[in-house]
Amino acid sequence: MTKYETVSVKIPTELKKKMKQYGIKPAEIVRKTIQEEVRRREAEEIDQNLRKLKPILERISVEEVVAMIREDRESR
Repeated sequence: MTKYETVSVKIPTELKKKMKQYGIKPAEIVRKTIQEEVRRREAEEIDQNLRKLKPILERISVEEVVAMIREDRESR
């Protein structure tokens, strides 16, 4: 079961009137925008971590990786 939190934001009265005029639902827009920003930042964090790991990963050959996978499979 998902829990929810309430987030509020203050906007100018005129903007609120225009939103009502155009039938804009702020909850949908805010939710979507926050989700997109979280995804963007998660991707950015993954990219930074990969950049840190790249020098280490470059030292491991494909043959070594294949050998480790085979060894792991055989030990199960």
